[in-house]
Amino acid sequence: METTTLYGAPLSLYTGRARSYLIKAGIRYREQQARSDYFKHSVLPKAGVRTIPIVELANGEVIRDGAAIIDHFETVNDAPFTPRSAKQNLFSRLLDVIGAEGLLRPAMHYRWNFPKENLAFVMAGFRELFPPGPKQAAMAEATADKMRVACKAFGVTEKTHAAIEGLYTDLVDALNAHFAEYPYLLGGRPCIGDFGLIAPMFAHLGRDPKPLALTQTRAPHLYRWVERMNRPEPDTGEFDERPAAYLEDDEIPETLISAMKVIAEDFLPETLGSAAVINNWIHSQEDLKSGTPVERGVGFATFDLRGESCSALAQPYRFYLLARAQSAYDSMNEADKDAALQLLDECQLAQILTCKLERTIGREKNLEVWL
Repeated sequence: METTTLYGAPLSLYTGRARSYLIKAGIRYREQQARSDYFKHSVLPKAGVRTIPIVELANGEVIRDGAAIIDHFETVNDAPFTPRSAKQNLFSRLLDVIGAEGLLRPAMHYRWNFPKENLAFVMAGFRELFPPGPKQAAMAEATADKMRVACKAFGVTEKTHAAIEGLYTDLVDALNAHFAEYPYLLGGRPCIGDFGLIAPMFAHLGRDPKPLALTQTRAPHLYRWVERMNRPEPDTGEFDERPAAYLEDDEIPETLISAMKVIAEDFLPETLGSAAVINNWIHSQEDLKSGTPVERGVGFATFDLRGESCSALAQPYRFYLLARAQSAYDSMNEADKDAALQLLDECQLAQILTCKLERTIGREKNLEVWL
């Protein structure tokens, strides 16, 4: 049987997204660290840039980035985790970007600002990124230092700690209430949004000791979902004979609406602020040629975070994913649009549909590029 190789790491947020998908899709794979000579000489040149996760298919094809990895397998396997109904597909796509990009702040805060609880565990994971030898510890520390700097770039400062923790515990409570009623976001099987959400909720928030303890003691149903997302079987025994299917009649559960209201307090202001910063940057570029690789950040957006001023890196990649949700909405018939807009308005997220960049982002040769 053909085997896919996943290059990633247990502590990697984005690897958690791809790994969960491979598990749930029943795809035979093996996971390796991206540190071998084979990776350096045979895989990395095809990947274009050194990030994880990366997969190498049995035929030698290399795919970089968690979203692209999921796109590939959804395409070849008739989209088993893409809801066919209009509102559920929209919410699935929106939750994908919320999970993968909108929860970076609590993920970084809970990893790096609790050294007493986390440091030994996290640094063991960082050392595993590098080959054993006399330089391993120093290389791990240098990489960890870069992540500490990134933590601040995502808006995690002393003055925002309380707001971050307040928002996150409210979200944990809301998600716990949802997963007490449903095994996955949209019913009895995972959707694309589940894989986006598991990215921060496993490697950082569901694995590092401090946030893991918070989840286990405060939100046992949310913790069960984290477990469930890393098991090949449905793992829904406590829900008796619930079918392994999305909810009927394109239903979006009220418990999910409640969780998204909490998410909106952070996600919408940052997205609106980031769009303004990135669009201003686009205007300042005299010759932004099609095919130019997209940088991770192009300035800083300032926005309100529960009464605190927060400044965070404005990241174009957020809008690469968000465009998928916006496209899902644009493809709806008028009746579905009206119903979806009503739900998004209830979530306080209706503005997200029109929050767009003035240049489109696509992919060429495994890189996100300006079109």
